[in-house]
Amino acid sequence: MLRVGRRIARAVHKGMTGEESVDVSEMDGVRSLYLGSETVQSAMRVKAPYELELAYSRGMMMFLLFMKQPKEVLMIGLGGGSIPKYIHHFLPEMQVRAVEINPRIIQTARSHFYLQDDDETLKVIEADGVVYLQENANTADVLLLDIFDSQGVPPELYNQSFFDDCAEALHLDGMMAVNLWGSDRNFDIYLHRIEHSFHGRVLVLRTGRPGNIVVFGFKRLPRDLRWSTLRVRAKALQETHKIEFLEFVEKLKDENLSTSNRLLFEA
Repeated sequence: MLRVGRRIARAVHKGMTGEESVDVSEMDGVRSLYLGSETVQSAMRVKAPYELELAYSRGMMMFLLFMKQPKEVLMIGLGGGSIPKYIHHFLPEMQVRAVEINPRIIQTARSHFYLQDDDETLKVIEADGVVYLQENANTADVLLLDIFDSQGVPPELYNQSFFDDCAEALHLDGMMAVNLWGSDRNFDIYLHRIEHSFHGRVLVLRTGRPGNIVVFGFKRLPRDLRWSTLRVRAKALQETHKIEFLEFVEKLKDENLSTSNRLLFEA
């Protein structure tokens, strides 16, 4: 998605690769975040600030389909804070840690995207996500990765060791959701590395064409993968959340190994 609307804020951060801009624009009641490029990184409908405006962010919430009672969510990459904000507001029983290396992004998420202040269930940590994962093994039920800069996903970041650390950061029944760009020339490489780190227990969910693809990795297989069970679960979730869970279930069926009765994994 490309830039639209009038710019209402700009901040500049001196990063490792030079100056990096953090821009905010607004059009038709939707406020958007950009990181040194024309691509929307995060968006919020001003009159519904706690809802998830972008399809990929709703797709990442599919962890709720497979995990009935996750308690600890760790997110690397904050953006406008849409997902931590959503969890904090609508799922207060969960604890969320969001790790972001750029202080300007944290400031902008709070000043322009209504990200809540830290409390007992929400912590925003200014740190290098790679180092944080290495130092915090076995600490999360759900790991969410939404790491983009002005050029997209930093290719040097998503190496095999990084995804191995992601798997190690999760509890035994944990799972990971990664936001990737479908047209990224390295997409297949990243997918293969995730499959290696999670021993083939991987699903893909296309949330737009040719846009964002969410990749899920599981520490161990979910217990019930019958389509009938998943659809019942999705319907119940959809009654509580303004998220198209039933539609996403059908997309899982289209994009992954399956039979007429159940979802399959290669492992």
